[in-house]
Amino acid sequence: MAWRSCSVLLRLTGEDALRSSVRGGSRWPHSLQQRCSFRKAARKPEPKKVEEELGPAHTELSETAAHRRSPAPHLDQQTPPSTPRAFGRLLRPFVFTVGFTGCSFGSAAIWQYESLKSRVQSYFDEIRADWLERVRPQKRGDVRKEINQWWNSLSEGQKTVTGIIAANAVVFCCWRVPSLQRFMIRYFTANPASRTLCSPMLLSTFSHFSFFHMAANMYVLWSFSTSAVSMLGREQFLAVYLSAGVVSTFVSYVCKTATGRFGPSLGASGAIMTVLAAVCTKMPEAKLAIIFFPMFTFTAANALKAIVAMDTAGLVLGWRFFDHGAHLGGALFGIWYILFGHELIWKNREPFVKLWHELRTGGGRGGGDRGGSV
Repeated sequence: MAWRSCSVLLRLTGEDALRSSVRGGSRWPHSLQQRCSFRKAARKPEPKKVEEELGPAHTELSETAAHRRSPAPHLDQQTPPSTPRAFGRLLRPFVFTVGFTGCSFGSAAIWQYESLKSRVQSYFDEIRADWLERVRPQKRGDVRKEINQWWNSLSEGQKTVTGIIAANAVVFCCWRVPSLQRFMIRYFTANPASRTLCSPMLLSTFSHFSFFHMAANMYVLWSFSTSAVSMLGREQFLAVYLSAGVVSTFVSYVCKTATGRFGPSLGASGAIMTVLAAVCTKMPEAKLAIIFFPMFTFTAANALKAIVAMDTAGLVLGWRFFDHGAHLGGALFGIWYILFGHELIWKNREPFVKLWHELRTGGGRGGGDRGGSV
């Protein structure tokens, strides 16, 4: 996804439930989302193994100081597959997208069922823990206590995305290890011209080579997490987020194949664009403002229209600042899910939950009836 840093910060204002900040007119994270700005090797090309796995990189090294300080991996050019063959190669990514999305929502439904089932026991455990905390002498400067207080001060949405942010930080550190670069390029960058097509569709969603790129994406995710999780619930939010990463990458594959502009992409912008679009669709009257110019405000609906229009223009005109196909795919998936997907997928999970309950309890009829009410 693209790698240039040219976005502005937005923030939500007023009494709306969206008290968050967002960057960039179009998926600001993806304004940072790199097209994997990797240098072409001028001399001593890599072995053929790398050439077989990777398509050509279309952008130059990022101009940020962070990139200058850390060496970027080299990608050698490879002749992209012919168009008919290239479209044929998208069959497996399509099946992976459908299958992974189904598994994500199925797992989320089971997770929600198990969470509800254990809620009563957790309630009594918390009461007991609070009583012991009052009886036990308090320690001064207890680090664990300070961490617990900080954690408890977070919203449910912020707690939910903490794990996502941690995963992105781990992958970012892996990019700094020279011996892992070949592995990272193969599995943590998404390219329809690569030999490895399916697993990078998910793994590239957690992959950032630039610290500024990662920080911007995670900032937007953190900012919108409270509104998104309060709107969808923790389990459904994670299912939407993970599915959005795969769906937006598949749309990027299709656009790159159709236009012949092959190249590696990475970053969380596809999934984050879905979160942004979902919140703006659900709360169209929420106010947004450019963080450096708080006096200029506009509605979330107008901001979303501008984002979609810009990415559509970028896709049609062949702009290469961002991966506009992934931007557009993520935004459209978020809009579709709020308007139709929630009713179509999440509200029809009851038969699946009943089946899970029967399997878990040994098929008891009474247990199955109770499972349907979850």
